[in-house]
Amino acid sequence: MNKAIGLALIVLGLMMLVWTGFTYTKKEKVIDAGPIQISADRQKTVTWPPYVGGFLLLGGIVIIITSRKQNA
Repeated sequence: MNKAIGLALIVLGLMMLVWTGFTYTKKEKVIDAGPIQISADRQKTVTWPPYVGGFLLLGGIVIIITSRKQNA
């Protein structure tokens, strides 16, 4: 179980190091006056610092190494 968690953290950490964020589009109502509704597309951005991916990567490596020592 620990190896699977460690591997998942390594993969997630590598992905977060390569892609430091993503952008998505959301429809928001601008005007809502009775039967008249006007909406606009707004772009939202989600970002995270690269060191978060590094911490996840290192954490996954530590988990895998400690699980090997326990099994030996």
